[in-house]
Amino acid sequence: MSRYILAGTDGSAESIAAARWAADEAVRQGHALRIVHAWTFEDDIHAAPDQPAEVRALTERMLADAAEQVRATHPGLEVHTGLLTDDAPVASLVAAAAESELLVLGSLGLGGFEGLLVGSIGLGVAARCEVPVVLVRAERADGAGRRAEVVLAVDTREPAAEVVDFAFQQAAARGAVLRAVHGWTPPPVWGYAGWVTPQFETEQFRALEAGLLREALGAWRAKYPDVEVVEDSRIGSGAGAVVDASGDAALVVVGRRRRHRLGAHLGPVAHAVIHHAQAPVAVVPHN
Repeated sequence: MSRYILAGTDGSAESIAAARWAADEAVRQGHALRIVHAWTFEDDIHAAPDQPAEVRALTERMLADAAEQVRATHPGLEVHTGLLTDDAPVASLVAAAAESELLVLGSLGLGGFEGLLVGSIGLGVAARCEVPVVLVRAERADGAGRRAEVVLAVDTREPAAEVVDFAFQQAAARGAVLRAVHGWTPPPVWGYAGWVTPQFETEQFRALEAGLLREALGAWRAKYPDVEVVEDSRIGSGAGAVVDASGDAALVVVGRRRRHRLGAHLGPVAHAVIHHAQAPVAVVPHN
């Protein structure tokens, strides 16, 4: 199994949705699928000291059931399973993902994570993984009722090539529209009413920001000429603009800067989008 998509599961509705999403992606990319469970303290709590093998057998059955569900809806897909028994679930998931194309996990969104993503595990994985991490919610996880859009959060001052390219790849593979979203706030000036932004200056900044977005996407428009692009430059915070655009999305793509010296963590936009987007969110690491 040289190239594969990795999915984490704990048997919850969210993680089953993640496995289905990962299976769809594996078929699109022509890769195999590997479904894993990361052993956590909850597994240890449920394990009877005199019957540890029983919990392991149940876990392996859960993995087999997840694989069977995926095979039933994706005939012909090569599916493997694995149990990660390291006591550090974040580290074990990150290590397992190192040889995969991307990692897919289940997420509740709008209020936190459960199951496999207990506490900070899901956020920790997204902040440390060297491959893209996709967080999938059970609700509408299959994209039913959505338009075929991939929403990309764009920093026009410093567009990250890895993030933009990933979004264009996803749009091309799905035959989807790419909606490139850039939120910006006009600088205020002092007037009789306090700090305000006159309408004339606002329109000037609107044109400037739209031009910066167009310029940031130029190279990828040429690389992916068949992808329809909607340039969505709007007043407001970057995270708020992306969340607002996520309601009709099949996938939302955000970047996460690698910060080896300062420690791994998610930026404010990625963090907000993960918690509030109404669609699966791909967190793509970049330099």
